[in-house]
Amino acid sequence: MVAFQNEYFKGILKGMVVIRLTRGGAKKRPFYHIVATDKRNRRDGGNYIERLGFFNPIASGQEQRLVLNRERIAHWAGVGAQISHRVTTLLSEWDKKAS
Repeated sequence: MVAFQNEYFKGILKGMVVIRLTRGGAKKRPFYHIVATDKRNRRDGGNYIERLGFFNPIASGQEQRLVLNRERIAHWAGVGAQISHRVTTLLSEWDKKAS
């Protein structure tokens, strides 16, 4: 287990961190950030621990559809963060693209 000096992190690392999508963008033009957050926070509350990447489902042309910081995602998973189903799907898509 990782030792943190900040009391906030000590409490949330016992199964309370989740890696999930937060929605942004305009109406009918979704854009999602992939973040590590306390699972009690609202989806779009803007209150997150770390931003780990983004997902643009309507990307076209030269726009990037998916960008992830795989190293940081592995770190958070290693300290006990739960990964949402949709982020797990995006991780497998990222791994296929990388290989």
